[in-house]
Amino acid sequence: MNKTLTPIPNREEILSALRAAKTSLTADDMAETLSVRRRAREGFLARLAAMTRDQQIRSDAQGRLQLLPESRFIAGRVQGHREGYGFLVRDDGEPDLFLSSAQMQKVMHNDRARARLVGYDRRRRPEGHIVEVIERANTHLTGCLICKEEGIWLVPSEQRIGQEILIEPRGRRKARAGQIVSVELIRFPDRYTPALGRIVEVLGECGDPGIEIEIAVRKFGIPHQFSEAARAQAAQLPDAPVAADLRGRVDMRHLPWVTIDGEDARDFDDAVYGAAVKLGRRRGFRLMVAIADVSYYVKPGDALDTAALERSTSVYFPRRVIPMLPPELSTGLCSLNPNVDRCALVCDLVIDAQGALHTYQFYPAMIHSIARLTYTEVAALLSELSAADARSRPAFFPQLQTLHRIYQALARARARRGAIDFDVVETAMICNAEGKIERILPRVRNEAHQLIEECMLAANVCAADLLQRHQHPCLYRVHAGPSEEKLASLRRFLGGVGLTLGGGEKPQARDYAALIAQVRARPDAQMLQTMLLRSLQQAAYSPDNIGHFGLAYSAYTHFTSPIRRYPDLLVHRALRAILNGRQYRPRKSDVLRHLPASSLRAKTSVWQTLGLHCSANERRVDEATRDVEAWLKCHFMLDKRGEIYEGMVSGVTSFGLFVTLDTLFVEGLVHISTLGSGYLEYDEIKNELRAHTGARYGLSDRLRVQVSRVDPDARKIDFLLVERLPMPARAHSRIEAPSNSSTSSAKKSRARKKSVCTE
Repeated sequence: MNKTLTPIPNREEILSALRAAKTSLTADDMAETLSVRRRAREGFLARLAAMTRDQQIRSDAQGRLQLLPESRFIAGRVQGHREGYGFLVRDDGEPDLFLSSAQMQKVMHNDRARARLVGYDRRRRPEGHIVEVIERANTHLTGCLICKEEGIWLVPSEQRIGQEILIEPRGRRKARAGQIVSVELIRFPDRYTPALGRIVEVLGECGDPGIEIEIAVRKFGIPHQFSEAARAQAAQLPDAPVAADLRGRVDMRHLPWVTIDGEDARDFDDAVYGAAVKLGRRRGFRLMVAIADVSYYVKPGDALDTAALERSTSVYFPRRVIPMLPPELSTGLCSLNPNVDRCALVCDLVIDAQGALHTYQFYPAMIHSIARLTYTEVAALLSELSAADARSRPAFFPQLQTLHRIYQALARARARRGAIDFDVVETAMICNAEGKIERILPRVRNEAHQLIEECMLAANVCAADLLQRHQHPCLYRVHAGPSEEKLASLRRFLGGVGLTLGGGEKPQARDYAALIAQVRARPDAQMLQTMLLRSLQQAAYSPDNIGHFGLAYSAYTHFTSPIRRYPDLLVHRALRAILNGRQYRPRKSDVLRHLPASSLRAKTSVWQTLGLHCSANERRVDEATRDVEAWLKCHFMLDKRGEIYEGMVSGVTSFGLFVTLDTLFVEGLVHISTLGSGYLEYDEIKNELRAHTGARYGLSDRLRVQVSRVDPDARKIDFLLVERLPMPARAHSRIEAPSNSSTSSAKKSRARKKSVCTE
């Protein structure tokens, strides 16, 4: 084997040995303690010298090694780049440190490390030198096996990890070059020796159906197998509620409950019922939202709860769902399936004809859904054509008419409140039996989607209000207003196009909504909405209620999806505790076991820790689903190289233009190097590239492009600019995706509503 592969103790091992030593050690003592081989002694001494240079250790007059304080170093998280270099994102919020490709050989993407500032690179970026890895983020990696002279190596599928992993000869498990595998790291890399790993799982061949999902769940660390304890507990549960379950519940099985979801939904969290009522002399409505009573079956700290907390959310990939709870619950006992009894927690509320809330109450109930309806069916039933034919109306049609009137009342209240509605184009990926995309079509939200959305928003608001009234700690769904910096950038941009955002220094949601309504008919409306959307912050879970800016609510939480979201399950436990005159207190020990080692443990409360954990896992799932969709789109475009399409600029960066194709709904990059030989200047405020000739490229520009390169491994599609196109007089129309699309579950679709800040 090549001499460079001879292992030398890394810096962390040397520092740990010094910390553990009861007496001072010389270099020879340290070499003996760490079992350094004779042929590695020279490299070991060189490493000690480097650590002395980096002021991690020092040697006294007798040659004894001593640790030096760590405060002189900069701590942060490593962020790798596909080109081999990286950055240390500092914990103190100061500008990131640039890490050269040589420094990145010591660490991997997402590792936590300490570095020292060594100067500035030629672009005047502060440059760092890694002195210690604090925490390794990657214990397992997935990728493709290749064969070299030294042996079998893994090329990680995460391209922000630049090192190849040498596979231990005894850990190959009969895998062969070209296969996709999962590898456990048994030695981490440094400047002198590569990482070493052993194969723990062979996932398949590169072209196998669904291999992209197998890669993604491991690449992003998404739990995809339930523990034996969780499976055993789920297996012991009954198939349906028993007589004892009715005790303490309101029997609501006589009401015509219905569920309304997408065609491919399998887990039904919510059922609805509506009725007209009198509010004195005025007309009003009673709306009942029944939510699956998951907290009745999943108790704090049990095996099912541990699995749900670890996941925090279900994951909806194209053609595959990784549920938060085992299927015995997610599609069985907890799911509000039609024609069976189910335990539920009901939000029972009364509103007037203008959608104003008059009263509400929560209570456990037993319900019986009479129909499993789809958005497409309900929209058709509510249309004038179906309504005209009395013979085609099902028995529950009057119930749908009442729910529609309730929706209209709630929509009026929404308009008065000033909630933000972005016109977001959603797409459906139509896949074949092998899991590959056949076509991509836009999906139009109909009134059935909006009806369910408004009902769920109303129930969530009532849940948040009850928690506030009883001062019960829990997780709110919070959405902060725009930061000062983002707001200033937005105002400068709007001023350049002759527009103004109202609200002064602290605009409200209604100011955004008014501007969106003002620009909706403009040909550049999509670009303007993009800029407005980018100025907003990301919604998250937190015990500190700061309100929900986008929805214009002073208090908002997630109550309506406990089958697929852990925060909703926590809200259910808190509500049940309030109904029983108690308080729910999650145990911090149950929570911390699912967090990586970090300083947050000691500084945050259990509710803060839960909020951070659930928010982080939500972002992790978003990244994983985007990764899978990008891989599928790349394979969809492989046979379209050389073809020419029209599209619109959907993003502008310093390195080029992102263009979304009109007919295929796929995004690719026109690199700045292909836009001409002259220098192009990037204007971050106006989101445009400007040439010295006066040419400008900005959001919503119409272009004709050619597909030049497709790289599924990098999830990249490159276009070449063919010509600019004139802006259309009006935005192009949209068509509705067919109802049998094999995309991710409609529950996922519900999470991407027209009001982009709902989730």
